Amino acid sequence: MARTRFEARLEKRQAVRDAEAVGMVADSMDVRLALMERVRTGEITLREAQAQLKKIKSGAKKAGMVTRAQAFSRG
Repeated sequence: MARTRFEARLEKRQAVRDAEAVGMVADSMDVRLALMERVRTGEITLREAQAQLKKIKSGAKKAGMVTRAQAFSRG
């Protein structure tokens, strides 16, 4: 029996969580939350945080990691 779209989505989300747990994801939720905490405290602006996130994503392949979107699509 083929999996439904709902089941596929759940499996993909779990794949992202699993990849983050083993440290394969460069722009993990922890990294994103840390950036937003810096924005909240006024250390950096939202635009600066977005620029840093973009830089992290672009450097992921060089570091041998993947982005959250890549982990999702692989799941």
